[in-house]
Amino acid sequence: MLPENLFANQATLTTARLRLEPLGPEHFEGAWASLQDPEARRLTGTHAEFTPEQIQAWLAGLAGQHDRGDWAVIRRSDEQHPEERYLGEVVLNDLDADNGSVGFRIALAPADVRGQGYGTEATAAVVGHAFDDLGLHRVALEVFAFNPRAQRAYEKAGFTVEGRQREALLWDGERVDAISMGILARDPRPALPVPTA
Repeated sequence: MLPENLFANQATLTTARLRLEPLGPEHFEGAWASLQDPEARRLTGTHAEFTPEQIQAWLAGLAGQHDRGDWAVIRRSDEQHPEERYLGEVVLNDLDADNGSVGFRIALAPADVRGQGYGTEATAAVVGHAFDDLGLHRVALEVFAFNPRAQRAYEKAGFTVEGRQREALLWDGERVDAISMGILARDPRPALPVPTA
């Protein structure tokens, strides 16, 4: 059995191009901009409307929630990108300490960064942390059927399709299936190539 406060000392994770740091009030501008992105809202099935005050309060309270891990996805500076940039967030939530399982979600909002492998890179880092550092047994997620790009990114990180929830989302008058995916600590995790650009 894992402790209920598994995320009390949330680590900062790094990859070839990214730094995943604990999400907090200092990320308000990026988080707020992400919530205004219509495509990001569609891909995550977000119907709710939020005020700036609600988002500020949410971000301020995350440090005290030790049953979940929320990371800001920051593109690190390099020769091609001289300034760091907030790309979105990645989350481990719904901790079931008795069974060693957790939920996963990621949202990258700037349209110009989609399709460049950042999601796969961030997903692999958090999944590796979940299993190798935290001792979790299972990570699960849902992805909507109209988001095959995300499904491919999850598969590259080692997730497998486990089922389908028919017509789980109503979006703009259309019913959309949700695909259930999961990965276990013993499942193979593909080695991701190091991006060159």
